[in-house]
Amino acid sequence: MNQDKNHDSDELRGQRLLHTPLLNKGTAFTEAERDALGLRGLLPPKVFTQEEQVSRVLENFHRKESDIERYIYMSALQDRNERLFYRVIMDHIETMMPIIYTPTVGEACRKYAHIRRRSRGLYVAATHRGRIPEVLRNWPERNIRVIVVTDGERILGLGDLGANGIGIPIGKLSLYTACAGIPPEQTLPILLDVGTNNHELLADPVYPGLDQERLRGDEYDELVDEFVFAVQDVFPDALIQFEDFGNANAFRLLDKYRDRICTFNDDIQGTAAVSLSGILSALRLTGGSLAGQRILFLGAGTAALGIGELIVKALVDSGVTETDARHVCWFVDSRGLVVSGRDNVSSKKAAFAHEHPYAATLLEATKSLRPTVLIGVSGQGSAFTREVVETMASHNEQPIIFALSNPTSVSECTAEEAYAWSNGRAIFASGSPFDPVEINGETRIPGQGNNAYIFPGVGLGVVASRASRVTDSMFLVAARSLASQVDEASLQHGRVYPPLSEIRDVSLKIAIDVYHESHRLGLAREPLHDNVGDAIAGLRFDALYPEYV
Repeated sequence: MNQDKNHDSDELRGQRLLHTPLLNKGTAFTEAERDALGLRGLLPPKVFTQEEQVSRVLENFHRKESDIERYIYMSALQDRNERLFYRVIMDHIETMMPIIYTPTVGEACRKYAHIRRRSRGLYVAATHRGRIPEVLRNWPERNIRVIVVTDGERILGLGDLGANGIGIPIGKLSLYTACAGIPPEQTLPILLDVGTNNHELLADPVYPGLDQERLRGDEYDELVDEFVFAVQDVFPDALIQFEDFGNANAFRLLDKYRDRICTFNDDIQGTAAVSLSGILSALRLTGGSLAGQRILFLGAGTAALGIGELIVKALVDSGVTETDARHVCWFVDSRGLVVSGRDNVSSKKAAFAHEHPYAATLLEATKSLRPTVLIGVSGQGSAFTREVVETMASHNEQPIIFALSNPTSVSECTAEEAYAWSNGRAIFASGSPFDPVEINGETRIPGQGNNAYIFPGVGLGVVASRASRVTDSMFLVAARSLASQVDEASLQHGRVYPPLSEIRDVSLKIAIDVYHESHRLGLAREPLHDNVGDAIAGLRFDALYPEYV
């Protein structure tokens, strides 16, 4: 969307312009624009630059006393002046990402019914059965290229938040714009409201979602089917990202639609790519090969199994047999170590059930398996105890420990704990941000295994190539691309991901690599450009204000 002086003057005049977030410049409208657009008197007389507005936003932001207040303040800014919102985010990404997304978005979702100021996104409810195309057409934009949809059943590590989960698609799409440059008017957050089994929410008089327990079985599947194929009709160029669906549905829906439409599940594939990338970076420090690792997961849900499957794909791609590749990965679930012959093992887990004595706990499994890599995706805060970390350190010179559950309250351990209990030798990454740690006279910088390193770049590459499908190989390409962008200086401080301040450049490089993978697979509908980097960069949203006159 190109906002310039060619816009219809009726759309750009007066209060209507000031109340259109993507077009509003607030006090930055020039004297000439104020005269031409009917704004004289509707604004204070002084004209400010965008840079001066950014300074004022930051002043007010830092004056807030809590992160949830900062979230509310930034949400209000997004609803009022979208370009200024993105200018602040892009210029101060390390400060802003923990506020507009994890970990603060988790608290925001829990309280969403009570802090909501203005509707943002689309609610597709079970009561809309038979009318979903009509509901989608109520959205004012037509050139939608990226949709993030959740049914609110498994919001981060917080569980079923029902309609309050709309904060997740909103936050994800803000990162698509801030990190990769997808124009915000080409994005659409959607909450698929099928009810909630959270009885605290159902008892809350201001809860805005359907007052019913969750749909299951055929009724649920028929609703999702209607939604998916209505999107193909109304927004035919849209990528659908499934987000925070429960374990019972996440893999099943991905398997159902992945070869039929342009879609992926970020909890499965995005988490897998960012985790694999972190392991590849860490192996540059330890000197080992991926095939030579023994990787132990705490948790065997969608995220853990997704990581395992991408690791298998990476190993097979490098020439390892699938059988040997699967033996690299081991899982501990709520019933203990997943081994051959154990009861209550799903088909997805069974693919990683190996011959080994059963271990009832993570500590027992760590002692018997002697893993080189420990990955937490369990949603169990403090599950990596001191004894577990010390056991990892006892048989690894540099134990690789990734506590990926978020928000911070459910992280398996903190960065300080991982470093202290390993005498500073751990290579640590987490799902939520942690501050640098001083230990043994050195500064260790924990990596944040945030999916924002992956999904914006993958999405930009898919949009730019107009790929008809999204494949696991695209996420493998993205993981390798991300790992290749970690410089030696970062590695020497223990950081296995690039600084967040570089994320726009990181996302562009990933997008270029995904674009080429799309063409290699024959899935691209956009002709191959001579200079792919320039072509993709030219598609990106610019948060600087346009000139209207």
